[in-house]
Amino acid sequence: MTRKKLRVAVLVHPSLVPPDSLDGLSEQQWYDCKTEYDVVSTLRELGHETRVVAVSDSLDPLRALIDDWHPHIVWNLLEEFLGRQELDWNVVAYLELMQMPYTGCRPRGLMLARDKAMSKKLLAYHGIRVPRFAVFPRNQRVVRPRELPFPLIVKSLVQEASLGISQKSVVDTDAQLRERVAFIHRRNGSDAIAEEFIDGRELNVGILGNQRVEVLPVWELQFRELPRGAYGIATANAKHNRAYQRKHSIYQVPAELSDALRAHVIDNTKAIARILDLDGFSRIDYRLGKDEQLYFLEANPNPDIARSEEFASAAKKSGKTYPELIQEIVDSGLKRAAQR
Repeated sequence: MTRKKLRVAVLVHPSLVPPDSLDGLSEQQWYDCKTEYDVVSTLRELGHETRVVAVSDSLDPLRALIDDWHPHIVWNLLEEFLGRQELDWNVVAYLELMQMPYTGCRPRGLMLARDKAMSKKLLAYHGIRVPRFAVFPRNQRVVRPRELPFPLIVKSLVQEASLGISQKSVVDTDAQLRERVAFIHRRNGSDAIAEEFIDGRELNVGILGNQRVEVLPVWELQFRELPRGAYGIATANAKHNRAYQRKHSIYQVPAELSDALRAHVIDNTKAIARILDLDGFSRIDYRLGKDEQLYFLEANPNPDIARSEEFASAAKKSGKTYPELIQEIVDSGLKRAAQR
């Protein structure tokens, strides 16, 4: 079957414009730009005419490319605007106003998922199990609610990719809580959320599609050689530092679950996608407690789609080659635009 060749604009941050070749890059340099390189090179491999547009604090480059080149679709790899992750949905809203097809999640889903407290409140209302939590805004005194027991894990309310998360993020005292909340306020420039720490396994589940979603095989982040007393959590180092991953034997692998638990994860994931209005492609992160109870942690619209990451690995296990996955995401964006 002959597939139509498209003009695809790939939207990236200026610091992540992919090189033409990986030759000469260190392992960490390759790792930092792997997603952009894999998407652009695979789109070209599929025969699509592909141009990269870098956007940081102005939409003028994007508008100019749309006006001058008339792409069929924009592949959205942008995760922030004006240096702030919580503004990324505005760029997608601009594409909506321009009536320009794009890949990934719509503005509403991006906005709901970005706020970890809002997403948990919505899901808890619909019967999805979430950890107990409290939000600590900037410039306000840190007072822990009595019903929020230790240990807690402290994160940015709106930022993803484990920014600001380390072993020190798990706290056992009010003094540690105040110190870590202040760190998030200072380091991330955002409000903080402290949620009940669930001791157990770290699971994530990829989803594909618009109105009817496909749930990919359940994946697990395993920590095989952590130092004594360290927590098995998705810190920034565990997710992004190749040397740290090798040193502590941290791997993304298919999760071994009972049939009943797997079915429960799939049902939960479909419900979350519907409630949070997620489409395109997303990843749902869970903790599976020692008591086998499943807790929603957060939703990640437009997750890392690099060939070596868990989303693509789960898609491969479901029978999709990487080029097939990339093309399916393009087709999903075009189909959504056509339906409107």
